[in-house]
Amino acid sequence: MRLTWCAAFAALATCGHTAAAAFPVKPVRLVTTFAPGGGADIVARAIGVRLQESWGHPLVIDNRAGAGGIVGTEIVARAAPDGYTLLMGSAAGLFLNGLLNVRLPYDAFRDLAPISLLVVNPQLLTATGSIQVSSVKELIAHLKARPGAVNYASVGQGSTSHLGMELFKSMTGTHAVHIAYKGSAPALNALIAGEVQVMFSNMPGVLPHARAGRVRALGVGSTRRATAAPDIPTVAESGVPGFENVAWFGLFAPARVPKDVVAQLNAAVVNALSDPAVVQRLIAGGAEPAGGTPEALRAFMGQEFERWKGVVQAAKLQAK
Repeated sequence: MRLTWCAAFAALATCGHTAAAAFPVKPVRLVTTFAPGGGADIVARAIGVRLQESWGHPLVIDNRAGAGGIVGTEIVARAAPDGYTLLMGSAAGLFLNGLLNVRLPYDAFRDLAPISLLVVNPQLLTATGSIQVSSVKELIAHLKARPGAVNYASVGQGSTSHLGMELFKSMTGTHAVHIAYKGSAPALNALIAGEVQVMFSNMPGVLPHARAGRVRALGVGSTRRATAAPDIPTVAESGVPGFENVAWFGLFAPARVPKDVVAQLNAAVVNALSDPAVVQRLIAGGAEPAGGTPEALRAFMGQEFERWKGVVQAAKLQAK
């Protein structure tokens, strides 16, 4: 999968830029829309270390969890368009909440400038040890035998962990109760503690806990097995054909940021994502490095918007 994403996006990366003023000349702030310690934080820090080295200036990671990614996304959408405030954005904060009829204080397609796709994270379906299931098929049987008795966690309303589970329920004819948390770390802690029983989560945050036996890995949401966990079957091959649930993170700046700054940011990020140490760290955690041009990211966003729009409409989902 990693090679597929790299080929699709990194091959489109720009090969040269016109002469421009050096960037950056001071610390850069990277806003993430999830709590510290989760999958988003792992990705931000893995890439951030390489960017700091290449820039010679600090990259300050600012975790702004809340409202399904809306809080952090709005901060960057309203920031000065100089490239010194960036967003590591996800579909939830960018547009998924809007599909649930949540009023967004911005238009991600208008108010943000794409820089590069960073990673694609297959969502890992996991279960707590308090329910006796070890496969997707056993989970489906468990849910059907206990409609409404199982709670599932998400990293926030409108996230792919939320909508992915709703898609799973729709495709399997099952029912479970949604419990939203403010980020992957608190949601995962709740799963480990048995406060909730099931969860779709980004692999970088949950895979180490699955390997340690704190939670049970049932299936991967991508269409093919993940590079970091080839032993874990996909949900699609485990009884839910056609199922797909992946999350992704992209780098964005406020709209109207100078084109030369966008070009320099893109070059730095694509370079970081090709660094063997960064690639190894991301893959070890379950993320699939991507890269690519701003144009490729904008096109990808449009495709994702249409895909999840269909899911929301089919399931008749609304914000609660």
